[in-house]
Amino acid sequence: MPDTSASPLGLFGRYLSLWVALCIGTGVALGALFPSLFEGIAALEFASVNLVVAVVIWVMIFPMMVQVDLGCLRDVGKRPGGLALTLVVNWLIKPFTMALLAGLFFKGVFANLVTPEDANQYIAGMILLGVAPCTAMVFVWSQLAKGDPNYTLVQVSVNDLIMVFAFAPIAALLLGASDVFVPWSTLILSVVLFVVIPLVAGAVTRKLLLSRGQDALDHFNERLKPAGIVGLLATVVLIFGLQAPTILAKPGVIVLISVPLLIQSYGIFIIAYGLAWLFRIRHNIAAPAAMIGTSNFFELAVAVAISLFGLQSGAALATVVGVLIEVPVMLSLVAIANRTRGAFNARSAAA
Repeated sequence: MPDTSASPLGLFGRYLSLWVALCIGTGVALGALFPSLFEGIAALEFASVNLVVAVVIWVMIFPMMVQVDLGCLRDVGKRPGGLALTLVVNWLIKPFTMALLAGLFFKGVFANLVTPEDANQYIAGMILLGVAPCTAMVFVWSQLAKGDPNYTLVQVSVNDLIMVFAFAPIAALLLGASDVFVPWSTLILSVVLFVVIPLVAGAVTRKLLLSRGQDALDHFNERLKPAGIVGLLATVVLIFGLQAPTILAKPGVIVLISVPLLIQSYGIFIIAYGLAWLFRIRHNIAAPAAMIGTSNFFELAVAVAISLFGLQSGAALATVVGVLIEVPVMLSLVAIANRTRGAFNARSAAA
């Protein structure tokens, strides 16, 4: 019998990259064949948060929320390294490296391939991605990398709190503008939808199951595992279906924008993961900490880009490209994190 222990999602999860690739192709094909269907789905949004996408993301993160033991949250303060790492990378490193890379490529390397006006737009969009670290999807990446669910919740929650105060000033500084509009409705709704509601639902579910014994909780978690991967694959189909016209219309521009975004994503992960290794932070804390900075809060970035520059702007397009590359990139980083778990834990245990 094949060994499925390497993946928290079993044998199916071991080939997750293949299923995601198939879902990307399926999403683009469906978006091209049935544009009116996806236009209808795109219209189902509130405060720039697509409600259909929100449902499938909720399906993804609920399994991890059931694993959160609220009683253990008080112990997180005894291990401040992972939280400090998350905050330093997200707010003191990531926004500025993104601005640097965006300018380097579109003012230098790609200067002859785009107009100066378009270059400024793409740079602005990438900066907005760099100032918007991820919220919802981190729970998925953490689960796939066997992260500590309690610690991941604290990392995300503190990060969201800081985002309320830091997003606008840093974005304004890097964009060279003083009138950056923060769509508070998008920010607040996303936190409520992707953190508060699933956390409460998970806590209630966990309490009810534990009233029947630990075996009931373990059995429920085991049966719930496929829900996370189904939600992830459905999200991929939806995202690529919704963006199919853009992908087919501007493939060259998408490739250009992807280059600095890919370098930024892998670079930030290397910095965060490397610092975690240096400071001997446990793997189940280090992996989610590195992934929070690597992935992006794309709902917020897209909403701000549209409000500042318009729906058809290059800035909005750049934020959309961030959405498109995120899942494949993050899955590759999950694979790296899983392969290095043993060495990481051996090093932290020797501290």
